[in-house]
Amino acid sequence: MQKPRILSTPLHRPDAIATQPQGRVEIRRVLVFDACHAGVVLRAVLFVETVVGVGALFGSQSALEWLARLALLTGAVLPATLAWLLTACSLKQRLQGLGVAGQLAAGVLLGALAGLYACTILAWMDAVQPVPWLASAASGALLAAMLVVALVLRAQARTPAATTARLTELQSRIRPHFLFNTLNSAIALVRDEPAKAEALLEDLSDLFRSALTEQGESVTLEEEITLARRYLAIEQVRFGERLQVQWRLDPRADAALLPPLLLQPLVENAVKHGVEPCARGGKLRVCTELRGRRVVVRITNTLPVADKWGATVGTKGHGIALANVRARLLLLHDVQCDFRAGVHGDVYEVRITLPAPALA
Repeated sequence: MQKPRILSTPLHRPDAIATQPQGRVEIRRVLVFDACHAGVVLRAVLFVETVVGVGALFGSQSALEWLARLALLTGAVLPATLAWLLTACSLKQRLQGLGVAGQLAAGVLLGALAGLYACTILAWMDAVQPVPWLASAASGALLAAMLVVALVLRAQARTPAATTARLTELQSRIRPHFLFNTLNSAIALVRDEPAKAEALLEDLSDLFRSALTEQGESVTLEEEITLARRYLAIEQVRFGERLQVQWRLDPRADAALLPPLLLQPLVENAVKHGVEPCARGGKLRVCTELRGRRVVVRITNTLPVADKWGATVGTKGHGIALANVRARLLLLHDVQCDFRAGVHGDVYEVRITLPAPALA
C-alpha cells in the first residue's frame, strides 16, 4: 500500500524557493519577461508597425507618400524589432539571473541598440539626412520599455494575485459532493471488498495532493492523463457499468505541456453532464495524438437521451470550467494552442491542440 502524505504536503513553489544544506533559504531568480512565444512576436511586430505607421503620417502630403514612407521605415524597423525579440529570447537564461531591475534595464538597453541598428539601415540606404542617432536610440528604448511592461503584465497573469484567488481555484477543483460520494463508496466497500476500498482512498488522496500542492506553471500531458485516470477510477466505483471509458493514447504526445489540473475538470464535466443524468449511463473517450508538430487531445462523451416527452434529461452547465481551461491554455501557449468545445453529432467533444514536445 502506498502511503502518500496529504496534510503534510509542503505548500511551496519549488521553482522559486530552495533550501540549502546549511538551512538557509535561497530565492531563485525568475524570468520577468519572456519574448520566446510566437504570439509575443506577432503582437510586438504589430505594435511597432502601428507606431511607425502613425509616425509616417507626419509630413506626408498624400496617401501614396505615406505608403512610401511606411515601406521605407518598415525596411529598417522590422529587422530591428525582430533582432530585439531574437536577442531577448536567446538570452533568456542569462536574463533570468539579473533580477527584476536588471532584466528591465537589459530590455531597455537592447531596445536602444535595436534603434541604433534601424538607424544604421536608414543611413546605409541614405534615407535620412542628418542621421538621427540619438532620436533612434531613444525611440528604440521607449518602445522596448513599453513591450517589456506588456510582457511583465502578461507574466503576472499566469499566477494568482491573492490568496482568495487560490482558494477559489481549489474550490472549483474539488466539488464537495464528489468527496462525500467517494467516501460513501469507500465505506460501502470496506467490509466486502477492502482491497478495492483501499485503492479508492489512495486514488482520492492522490487527487487531493495534486490539488493542494503548488505545481508550477506547467506539467506534462502524461501527468495529466494519470490524474484523470485516478479521477475516473473513483467515478467507476460509483457508476459501475454505467460509465464506460475508452483510452486511445499516443505515447509520442506524453511530453506536451499543459497547465496543471487541466484535464481533470474536463473529464469531470463529461461525467457530470454526459453520464450522471442518464439512467443507462454513457461513454467517455480520451484520445491523444501527435500530428506533425501539433498534439491533439480530444475528450468526448455521449449526450443524455431525451425522455418520452422529448425533454433532455440533465441540466445545462454554465461553461465556467471551459472558460477557465481556455484562459489558462492561452496564458501558457498563446496563439500556439487551440481550444474548441461543442456538440458533434451524438457526442459532446472538447478538442485541444498544443505545440508538440521538443523531442518529438
